Amino acid sequence: MLGYKYKITAAGRINIIGEHIDYCGGKVLPAALSLKNTVYIRPNGTDKINISWTTLPDTVCLDINRLGSYTGLKYGNYQAGSAFVWQRAGHKIIGCDMLQDCSVPFGSGLSSSAAIEVSTIAALAAVANEEFDRVDVALKAQQAEREYMGVNCGIMDQYASACGKKDNAILLDCKTLERQYIPVSLNGYSLVIINSKKPHALASSKYNERRAETEEALKILQKHVKIDCLADMSPDEFERWCGVLGGTIRNRARHVVSECERVRLAAAAMKAGNMEELGALLNQSHESLSKLYEVTGSEVDALVHAAQIHPACAGSRMTGGGFGGCTISLVETAAAEDFKSFVLKKYERETGYMAECYDADISDGITVKEL
Repeated sequence: MLGYKYKITAAGRINIIGEHIDYCGGKVLPAALSLKNTVYIRPNGTDKINISWTTLPDTVCLDINRLGSYTGLKYGNYQAGSAFVWQRAGHKIIGCDMLQDCSVPFGSGLSSSAAIEVSTIAALAAVANEEFDRVDVALKAQQAEREYMGVNCGIMDQYASACGKKDNAILLDCKTLERQYIPVSLNGYSLVIINSKKPHALASSKYNERRAETEEALKILQKHVKIDCLADMSPDEFERWCGVLGGTIRNRARHVVSECERVRLAAAAMKAGNMEELGALLNQSHESLSKLYEVTGSEVDALVHAAQIHPACAGSRMTGGGFGGCTISLVETAAAEDFKSFVLKKYERETGYMAECYDADISDGITVKEL
């Protein structure tokens, strides 16, 4: 982009399996996507951060001495929060012009917010000539989401956005932040992403409520079992102690414990190239998210059901925070186009929404290029 000094990108992400367990200390299996937020940035010699967008006519001017005061912005609040948290951690913020270009669909469950936060922090570091650690950037981006935006999220989205690796999924332990890259080799299958086009807004949804429910379950169980987080419990151990939990709280915790087990099995299936097993686990994950965790909604359930009944589909599930957004399906590559046509038509007939398929590759996380 003419006139800018750096081009920085951070990725949206797909979560193959492991939903709503990152904030419970579980292991998750996300991958960074070629759908990205790109930031073009240059120093401007002032004490202002000027933000513009390729997709909006708006411009925003942030005073670097008042970065904590922009939570009410309609546009630019994610950037302001990211800058504020980065500055608060002791990093230098310099005046700059920033052009943001996001190809991650908003409200889709593919973590456009994480991509914006991570790329903004990396861009601010680059323009200030600071080295940065990708995991540290992810943690600061998570803080921005939680403290500035009010969404009590786990670390998965920001971590995948920052630390993704081309053609690999990340088996991420959200308790220790240890990661293992697993090559995505699907043996004649493809991952198909479909947006239900039912928008979701995590801050105004029941996302924070679900987190509070799992925290309540943990406190009750800790009176009986020595665990640091729900993910520490095995399925057998949970069955021994679940009677101490009330019905709704028990369902929330049962999802977390069973989903953690599904991630373990899914990682093994992916390594072994067992796509039937992986697909079955995707189906089980969605059933749990729908019935036990209650975060899917009728539209997403209809989209997943349409996918699951197609003969070329090994499995399908909601991905992301829920209450709308996207699904991910494991589909025989040779029949992928027929699958998409079938699912889109059936879904529109049943819900009235026109869903959209995304062609996205598994890509790297943060990239920095000097222009």
